[in-house]
Amino acid sequence: MSSLYSHFDVIVIGGGHAGSEAAAAAAQMGCKTLMITMNLNAIGQMSCNPAMGGVAKGQLVREIDALGGLSGIVSDRSGVQFRMLNRSKGPAMWSPRSQNDRALYAQIMREELEKKENLFFRQDNVTSILVNDKKEAYGIETQSGQQILSHTVIVTSGTFLNGIIHIGEKQYGGGRSGERSSTGITECLETHGFTSGRLKTGTPPRIDGRTIDYDKLEIQYGDDDAQPFSFLTDELPPADKQMTCWIGYTNNDVHGVLRTGFSRSPMFNGRIKSTGPRYCPSIEDKINRFAERDRHQLFLEPEGWNTYEMYLNGFSTSLPEDVQFNALRTIPGFENAFMIRPGYAIEYDYFPPHQIKRSMETKILSNLFFAGQINGTTGYEEAACQGLMAGINAARKVAVQEALVLKRSEAYIGVLVDDLVSKGTDEPYRMFTSRAEHRILLRQDNADLRLTEIGYRMGMVTEERMQRFTRKKENIDKLHDLLTDYSVRPEVYNPLLESKETAGLRQTMKLPKLITRPQISIFEMIAVDENLRESVHAITTDRNEIEQLEIRFKYAGYIQKEFEMAEELNRKESMVIPTNLDYTRIKSLSTEGRLKLSKVQPETIGQAGRISGVSASDLAVLMVYLKN
Repeated sequence: MSSLYSHFDVIVIGGGHAGSEAAAAAAQMGCKTLMITMNLNAIGQMSCNPAMGGVAKGQLVREIDALGGLSGIVSDRSGVQFRMLNRSKGPAMWSPRSQNDRALYAQIMREELEKKENLFFRQDNVTSILVNDKKEAYGIETQSGQQILSHTVIVTSGTFLNGIIHIGEKQYGGGRSGERSSTGITECLETHGFTSGRLKTGTPPRIDGRTIDYDKLEIQYGDDDAQPFSFLTDELPPADKQMTCWIGYTNNDVHGVLRTGFSRSPMFNGRIKSTGPRYCPSIEDKINRFAERDRHQLFLEPEGWNTYEMYLNGFSTSLPEDVQFNALRTIPGFENAFMIRPGYAIEYDYFPPHQIKRSMETKILSNLFFAGQINGTTGYEEAACQGLMAGINAARKVAVQEALVLKRSEAYIGVLVDDLVSKGTDEPYRMFTSRAEHRILLRQDNADLRLTEIGYRMGMVTEERMQRFTRKKENIDKLHDLLTDYSVRPEVYNPLLESKETAGLRQTMKLPKLITRPQISIFEMIAVDENLRESVHAITTDRNEIEQLEIRFKYAGYIQKEFEMAEELNRKESMVIPTNLDYTRIKSLSTEGRLKLSKVQPETIGQAGRISGVSASDLAVLMVYLKN
């Protein structure tokens, strides 16, 4: 069959968060790119909670932005509330989060994509991947019978592959509420040797905000000094210009109503057989697993500036609609609540991620890349960062350049991709700060310092942005020199120290020694010391640039220790393992080690050491074998 369309460099299947980042990246890097999706009006759709970021997820969004991706700037421009989570903890735990206008986010994402000169769009349903005798993907075939050829293909199918929606005893095909599922791709890939599985996710009911008694709920404001996701965003609105969220609670009466529907629950009666996200359970799962608790926290969050529709975070459910409704009206404040849309669960196909390389290219078929929920992840942020990496590496494959693989010590993105490939997942994977060994290095505040130069080398970061970044680095270096040698005097600082109930100074000392005290911040020191304030402000007034130095001084010992650990890890990462090594020939490996290494086919010794079931002795045997 001949194609009506010219040859593309990159075809991206899907227009969600992974697909949007993949298409934008490939086009930005000069590739003629086609985004093909079943509904062009749903590009960038926030299928579940209209929010971005959160613990560890906020770090991912900042890294996407630092590399030149879109999610950060779109989140800033569509946000209705902004908060920095975990401020009471150390800076490694600080995580930005935004509540977003659902419609505005999708609108701005579409606008940003349409600015890309090399990006084209098509509305159609892809039913198969075209594969030649060399086991190379070379295009797609659509439901309408068109074959469209390309050098590379990226699959970002989200929850649409053979998706089934469950509400109580009712089930029907769908990729999300109101949209049909996609068929054909799973079956096509299985014929080429891929293994697929099934996962589940869910969403809560949506509520008419006019029917809520807010006096019975706790109000939750945004931050006055809100921090943006994008390093290009100069300012966010203050708290009084943001929308508010509210906190409510279930109780034993609510739990009792929910239990009346357990016999008709698809999760409990066996109709749903797949695994859901352990860290974001449904409300029925929570009251079943944590029966000793008499209440669970709920967050009522706005869907946007120009709608009264509200999202009830914490009440994800697939119970029958009548049970959802009755339980909802038993919650204090929701006695007259009108349910706009019921909650539901959705089952969908995924492909266990041991079948991809760390470049996001599949091991079985060359030129074919997977990104997002097809790899077993959950969440917009996890999907978006995979899409970004797949788009970059598909473009580099077209240009016959080496793939970009971020190390675990360089980015949370590197941690996520390495976890998927090395460890696999049999449940929806969610990013947490605890997954990163070097989280004091991988803070949200320094994502640009870690990654923007890499994005520039990839062709993702513009000259204008690079110049702005260079000025920031120069300011930080000047601040470091200034503050390292700056002397603090007792007569200036002792009143501040006394107010903080910490020991006063007996003599002049260097600033870095005083700033290590946990009670003192660099901004308080600037406030009380006119000479320091004038010297610092002569270099910069940017709060984030100044904060960089405070973190460096306060956590210098921890940072140095993690740098040394990262260097050791990077030495192992530089020890490359030949492609398709036959581990059955290495007789000294344990049986489990041989099986796991054969399945994952690690690219480096470092990656091999992170595979569950590969022991330290297996690693030693492998290193000796490679050396010989």
